[in-house]
Amino acid sequence: MNATRDDTLPIRESDDVVRVRQAVRVQAIAAGLGLVDQTKIITAASELARNTLDYGLGGTARIETFTVPPRRGVRLTFEDSGPGIPDLDRALTDGYTTGGGLGLGLSGARRLCDDFEIRSVVGEGTYIMIARWK
Repeated sequence: MNATRDDTLPIRESDDVVRVRQAVRVQAIAAGLGLVDQTKIITAASELARNTLDYGLGGTARIETFTVPPRRGVRLTFEDSGPGIPDLDRALTDGYTTGGGLGLGLSGARRLCDDFEIRSVVGEGTYIMIARWK
């Protein structure tokens, strides 16, 4: 796998969520993703960036455009050092929320992507990787 572009952005305030969304759009276009795939990865990125800020107390988003011949894609990695997620299975269930929202954030992001990986340790933080392929 060859990364052709790699950006790491801080997520510390609400404006950073917008910056992540914009950077994902730029790289999704560069990767040649169609409009539907762009929308899916941007929507997932927006949700995960917001979760990183609100629940993870801030962190980073790494955005990569990469090639695994013959495919191209965008891979995003969100990391924080927040409180972690005590019950991942429950957190990935539609309708489950600890913040008063609809409870579709993690499960929705997982459905919008071709690849999804999550690791979380209580007291240490959370790592989420998503990818969308052309």
